[in-house]
Amino acid sequence: MKFLKKFFEKKPKVVRTDVTKRFDLVGRVGQGSMSKVWRANDTVSGRQVAVKVLDKYKTARFEARFYGLNKPTEGEIAVQLKNKHVVNTFEYGTTIDDEQFLVMEFVEGVSLSFLVDMQNEVMQKNRLSFILQLGEGIKYFHEAGWIHRDICPRNVVVDPGNVVKLIDFGLVVPNTPPFQKPGNRTGTASYMAPELIKRQKTDQRIDIFSYAVTCFEMFTRTLPWDTGETLEAVLHAINQPPKDIRTLAPGIDEQIAATIMKGLEKHPDDRWQTVEEMMLPIREARQRLKQKAALKRRKQKPDAS
Repeated sequence: MKFLKKFFEKKPKVVRTDVTKRFDLVGRVGQGSMSKVWRANDTVSGRQVAVKVLDKYKTARFEARFYGLNKPTEGEIAVQLKNKHVVNTFEYGTTIDDEQFLVMEFVEGVSLSFLVDMQNEVMQKNRLSFILQLGEGIKYFHEAGWIHRDICPRNVVVDPGNVVKLIDFGLVVPNTPPFQKPGNRTGTASYMAPELIKRQKTDQRIDIFSYAVTCFEMFTRTLPWDTGETLEAVLHAINQPPKDIRTLAPGIDEQIAATIMKGLEKHPDDRWQTVEEMMLPIREARQRLKQKAALKRRKQKPDAS
């Protein structure tokens, strides 16, 4: 984990930025539970960007969970992430109001949560591609030594070229023993793995569970469990068996169905151990289904003779 050492060295002196002067804030484009995001023009680089400003009080409360561990900030993590399926962060800093901010690429596109809800032609034609692209983004996170901790459709955007990108790193932590310890129960409740809700030891397999829930929803437009609004309600729900994706998505390929259901196993040892393991049978199924569709088209094509 040599790449992590830089994050635990002494921090340089903070230089504060007046974002209202540095950027032409065109308009708000999003708001999370801990941040606000603007579409903006960067007066220094001249490019269009997304400026994300973190709520300093909520951010401080979150980072206090890791007191004594010298946790890297969201900005410190984000600028290191360079992958096609992860939104690019150009720089980060602190505002004159002592808020953390990030300068990111502005992605024209729609949220995956919108496509899940609409189940339109874009989703129908690209569902397996979206699943595999998201898997590649998560795989990159894990191979770089991080746990995302908040994989869900609202944290994924699909650009006009149908390229999937992860866009939120507010809950990311190093995948190291100090950060795997029980107790830090953060994330989006309906996508949280049982061991996370139960405040047990966690590792990258919590992301695999969330990924499987997201895949389930992409096929069915619903969650594997009927959950409530509270963590206690979610915990009660996931103590029951998940809905069978085969019932909710009639005609789903059996290999894909079995792959997603294994990702939903309550005990992490019973799940896929890596995202790559989970993606492999989906890739195989996708290739098989493509070949089957191509053969069908050839048989239906009129004989030119």
